[in-house]
Amino acid sequence: MIVTVRKNSEKQNVERLIQQLTLKGLEVNYSEGEHHIVLGLVGDTTGVDITWIRSFDFVQEVTRVAAPYKKANRQFHPEDTIVNVAGVKIGGHEKIAVIGGPCAVESKEQVLRIAHEVKDAGASLLRGGAYKPRTSPYAFQGLETKGIEYLCEARKQTNLPIVSELMSVDKVEEFEKHVDLVQIGARNMQNFDLLKAAGKMTKPILLKRGLSNTIEEWIMSAEYIMAHGNPNVILCERGIRTFEKYTRNTLDLSVIAIIKQRTHLPIIIDPSHATGDWSLVESVSLAAVAAGADGLMVEVHDQPECALCDGSQSLKPKKFKEMLEKASQIAKVIGREL
Repeated sequence: MIVTVRKNSEKQNVERLIQQLTLKGLEVNYSEGEHHIVLGLVGDTTGVDITWIRSFDFVQEVTRVAAPYKKANRQFHPEDTIVNVAGVKIGGHEKIAVIGGPCAVESKEQVLRIAHEVKDAGASLLRGGAYKPRTSPYAFQGLETKGIEYLCEARKQTNLPIVSELMSVDKVEEFEKHVDLVQIGARNMQNFDLLKAAGKMTKPILLKRGLSNTIEEWIMSAEYIMAHGNPNVILCERGIRTFEKYTRNTLDLSVIAIIKQRTHLPIIIDPSHATGDWSLVESVSLAAVAAGADGLMVEVHDQPECALCDGSQSLKPKKFKEMLEKASQIAKVIGREL
């Protein structure tokens, strides 16, 4: 971190700032130029509040040289992290994970039926929302605990690990006990109390990017989880909010390369929420595989016209299977497999 101080600043004020920075465990390199005084801070600056330094009226500018995240940073962890989800490995350079299932668990019969179909199509994990964060308070909010029970029964019958969204701290114990991969949704990406609680869990976490969040904010949310003790974080890009109206969200495919460059964490793509249109899901999924994504999370429903949640973006099982067959061919081209 570099702190630029105005040349005419009183020496005692600059010394006071240096002393406070030193007390934070930093080494301060002092350099006086013709127009400015530059303080080079060496050490772990992740806990240093830039706004606090800027509050000194003699400070002109503060610039971070290194990223503010450490545990997620590839500089400090060069090897790719491979997250083990109940035997399914996500990350690395070989296998691409496929998560399939309905947006919401609607009934026991429905989730069991779809679970068998996504497994037959080639999925390695089953997704299903039991607790649903909805924009409208009148929309279907999920079956809650019953939904988790039905997912557990589906896992028993298919041996597919289950993925479901955790919305509040008071449900952590339930998810710790029953869910294999705990999803933190886009709307909760910066729910810091929830992130801290997820950091204390033993189950791996699937962290979705927020609706309008920057890549750094997203990585910093992962850092929250990791800093509180849980190193098993998988990132999920599900599209961000832009001015475009032809799709539900705008998928940022470039983020795959950026995440792999900046972090060691696995990244998967959710083409269903990214597009909001089942007819676009296949193209986006194939592009994501070609771009190097470590997995796909696709909404699948056998009766999308009757779905209680997001039927318009759900693939029918037959289409899902056909898409995975094409994705498998693309994976081979880049030396991977589904």
